[in-house]
Amino acid sequence: MWVTAEEDALLVARAEREGVTVPRLLIAAAVSENVETPLERRAMVAELFAIHTLLARVSNNVNQLARHANAGDEFPVEAAATLAYVRRLAFRISDTVEGIRL
Repeated sequence: MWVTAEEDALLVARAEREGVTVPRLLIAAAVSENVETPLERRAMVAELFAIHTLLARVSNNVNQLARHANAGDEFPVEAAATLAYVRRLAFRISDTVEGIRL
């Protein structure tokens, strides 16, 4: 296997930190179930950005509901749907974070 001088230095430094040889480090990484591919990592980052956008949108709805409730008006019917959406989004966040292998 050919690596650049920079990649070699990174591999040696990582192997030293782990207390193993470079071949052992590479084998362990290759057979580990806890390693994501770059494609998997990009997909998780994209999912987290999508969730971030959804949170920004739903926070606006929650602010509107709170303003309405604080004005003394009747609590809006839409509040239940918004809160249900927030719960689903929270589960989506949890599922995404749990999918990240450390």
